[in-house]
Amino acid sequence: MPRLPKLLILCVLALALSPLALAGDGDNSRVNGSVNVAAGAPLDDASTVNGSVHVAAGAAVREASTVNGSIDLGAKAQAVSLDTVNGSVSLAAGSRVSGDVSAVNGKLLLAGGAEVNGKLSNVNGTITLDGAHVAGGISTVSGDITVGANSRVEGGILVEKPSGFFNFSRGVPTIVIGPHAVVTGTLDFRREVTLKVSDSAQIGPVKGATAVKFSGPTP
Repeated sequence: MPRLPKLLILCVLALALSPLALAGDGDNSRVNGSVNVAAGAPLDDASTVNGSVHVAAGAAVREASTVNGSIDLGAKAQAVSLDTVNGSVSLAAGSRVSGDVSAVNGKLLLAGGAEVNGKLSNVNGTITLDGAHVAGGISTVSGDITVGANSRVEGGILVEKPSGFFNFSRGVPTIVIGPHAVVTGTLDFRREVTLKVSDSAQIGPVKGATAVKFSGPTP
């Protein structure tokens, strides 16, 4: 399950503080507006409520977080961690996150050469790796996962059973492991899923599902 303490703090701030009060904290922290981090800017956190965070190509940010907005990391940009509620996260080619990337109700997209050294997780929304690398495993509750061709995942894949606050279902998740992709560690499915694995992929042990093999670029 995603760890969301910072996002919960942002929600509290959005309710407790006026937009003017939070906007006064600086250009990288606001309510009702997007945050843009330019290349060469001082390394800092970037957070917003009801807005998106855009990190330019070649730029760097410590922690980027938003509620009701997306986060996009430009080509060869860097971050320590990325978190969003009700928004997507996209990592452009060659970008790098040294920690975790998490979302609630948002898709996660990693382009070619993008790298997450921590965990990649969401509750609901597609997760797609296109020739990317995740070192800390992938987890979701109701999202489809595509580990695309030539991608690599260490730490396995976990699909949680909906429970508690996240006790909902949007159908049976589909998990696809593409050609020449590698997933080390256990693929642990605690709810029904459809698992499709390329005949050229390499995966670890599977719990809770039966892999259906396919040939060619897609199932």
